[in-house]
Amino acid sequence: MALTRTYALGPAAGTLRLRTGRSGLGRRAGHDLTMEVARWSGEAVIDLGDPSASAVTAEIDPASFEVVEGGGGVVALTAADRIEILKTVREKILKTRAHPAIRFRSTGAAGSPAAFTVEGELTIMGVTRPVTVRGRIFDDRLTGEATVVQSRWGIKPYSALFGQLRVADEVKIEFDLALAG
Repeated sequence: MALTRTYALGPAAGTLRLRTGRSGLGRRAGHDLTMEVARWSGEAVIDLGDPSASAVTAEIDPASFEVVEGGGGVVALTAADRIEILKTVREKILKTRAHPAIRFRSTGAAGSPAAFTVEGELTIMGVTRPVTVRGRIFDDRLTGEATVVQSRWGIKPYSALFGQLRVADEVKIEFDLALAG
């Protein structure tokens, strides 16, 4: 039985989501957002015999983010709000015309299928920084998360109300994927 398997990753395999929080004195007015990535692809080479030999790559189209939920806030998130949020993310925050891809490349892995870490390089807007992904494999599911601190990549988190309402600097990235080889 082969201990190394290669899996194609992307929307057909499951979900890749980003979760934002709020900060500042006006945080009650804003929303905690959940955005899903509609266009992305990648590959995971998983070596159960030697987890350190495993590797992951991914490429994300930041213009494909979709707001799927907006929790909290004084009023409910409207369809117009969702459109405005995506316009701001694409044009002002991530500048997707100039930077049409976000890329991840693993540089090392450790642990077991029940609990592993993948160290890697994440490139956002032309800036590459290290990031740690934590995850697990259970049955045929690969789940996990990483935290990205926007300012480390030169991203200025969104703010409104003269800076009284801000998107938190930390963004959580979560994935839940079916492993079908």
